[in-house]
Amino acid sequence: MSSTIHLIDLLGAGALLIWGLRLIKTGIMNAFGGSLRQWIGKGTGNRFKAAISGLLATLALQSSTATAVITASFASRGIIAPRMGQAVMLGANIGTAIAAVILSMDVHWVGSAMILIGVLTYSLSHYAKGKGIGRAALGLGLMLLALQLLGQVTEPLRDSEMVIAVLSGLGDAPVIALLLATGLAFIASSSLAVVLFVALLAQSSLVTPTLAVILVAGANLGGAIPPWLAVSREGVEARRLTLSNLVVRGLGAVALTIFAAPVAHGLLAILPNAHVLTVATHIGFSLVLLVVFLPLLDPVARLTARLVPAPAHAEEGPSYLDDGALDTPAIALAVAARETLRVGDLVGKMLETSLNGLMQNDPALRDKLGGFDDDVDALQEAIKLYLAKLGRGALDAEDDRRAGEIVSYAINLEHIGDIIDRGLCEQAIKMAQRKLKFSPEGLAEIQEMYAKTIDNLRLSQSVFFGRDPELARALMAGKVEIRRLEAASSERHLQRVRALRSETLETSTLHLDILRDLKRINAHLASVAVPILEQMGVLSESRLLQPAGPAAEGHE
Repeated sequence: MSSTIHLIDLLGAGALLIWGLRLIKTGIMNAFGGSLRQWIGKGTGNRFKAAISGLLATLALQSSTATAVITASFASRGIIAPRMGQAVMLGANIGTAIAAVILSMDVHWVGSAMILIGVLTYSLSHYAKGKGIGRAALGLGLMLLALQLLGQVTEPLRDSEMVIAVLSGLGDAPVIALLLATGLAFIASSSLAVVLFVALLAQSSLVTPTLAVILVAGANLGGAIPPWLAVSREGVEARRLTLSNLVVRGLGAVALTIFAAPVAHGLLAILPNAHVLTVATHIGFSLVLLVVFLPLLDPVARLTARLVPAPAHAEEGPSYLDDGALDTPAIALAVAARETLRVGDLVGKMLETSLNGLMQNDPALRDKLGGFDDDVDALQEAIKLYLAKLGRGALDAEDDRRAGEIVSYAINLEHIGDIIDRGLCEQAIKMAQRKLKFSPEGLAEIQEMYAKTIDNLRLSQSVFFGRDPELARALMAGKVEIRRLEAASSERHLQRVRALRSETLETSTLHLDILRDLKRINAHLASVAVPILEQMGVLSESRLLQPAGPAAEGHE
């Protein structure tokens, strides 16, 4: 019965340690997620800056897994070069090692203080940033408390004959020990938690120094598996990046396992005890990988390019929606936003294709646009279902508002796809079937409307992702300009009709319908700026002017 209680205490303390890590990650992402992602994306000017950005990001998140997933998503979108992404990964490994040093210190009183600060900050704050900071502080406190509990639980285990026999057997089976630590780190999605646990076992003399070194190697290998699996449905660059991280850590883990005995003996000669040896091994492992592989980023990139070849055709279905991110609203909203930007890119291709079809009288235009429209419909539906899984009731006000903006923009993009497929496409097909041509002036006006609409789409994408107030104003101004262009083109078109120009008479209805459809498209695009401008208080509910004089008094 006593052994069972010790096992329950051990599992409970381990679960609390993992939960504390998760709270830190989610808290930091909720408080600083957008800024942190932008900082990682910008901090990759060279391999040294990239490594430092990975180190600092991991110190903030307490999770190299989260850093790896963010970096991989940037690589898949082309925001950072793949080899710079690998440099970020190497820096993230060191960030985890430094975190292990800090958390392994005897600062249990800090844990109690962090729990108190975290609870107060979370309870008193009314904004997502403050609640995120409170959640992160609470997670740090729970981690320190869990480490204290683990130390108390493992102390009696040093006298257990069964535990001693099992761990002694692992010492004689280094491959099994490596795989065991790899599995634990994979299940916990954290190499940090496993390294801290091994350090406590070493402190209690439950594992030999050599076995501690092997277990640290396995923890580092296992920590590279969750990011690799997390991006399995993303772009090829994301898969290559996480695979290269797994290959690098795998090579390091195998080498450390082979030389575990001499490494342990060498470190013990200069370090005071096995506890410090475990943490030092973790740091040394990450530093050696950085020194060895930072100059070899290009060969590693070429190797993973061979292991993960580019697909022969474009990938279908959602590229960014990851169910594993649903537990962290900030990350889930970010990936949903990235998927929505992808829908916008498809709509842009539809606009360009419809213009080309109109210019060239392409009889196959319907088939081309039909495929794009089906993709837009499917992605829009996937985004809505994904955000429904997120659970709107569990979100704070800011995240709930952002989720609504994402769904609204995705729906507007789907409506634009329908307008292009059922409106602009129909007009182009009629032109091709009837062998009609616009007048030179009419064609120039339509091309100008198309060009301005495509510009507004790009601007709309930027407003949606960055929520910049000045860009939102520019987008609303673009909508007004489109309305003026449509009115001016319609007036000039009617003048050509009154002049009885044959090409204008034949295409009159088609010309006006195209202008109308482009105007509707721009109305949908401008809608993304409305919530931003409403929050600024610069957008009225109605454009109707109030009547002046006595009539106005009658309305008061």
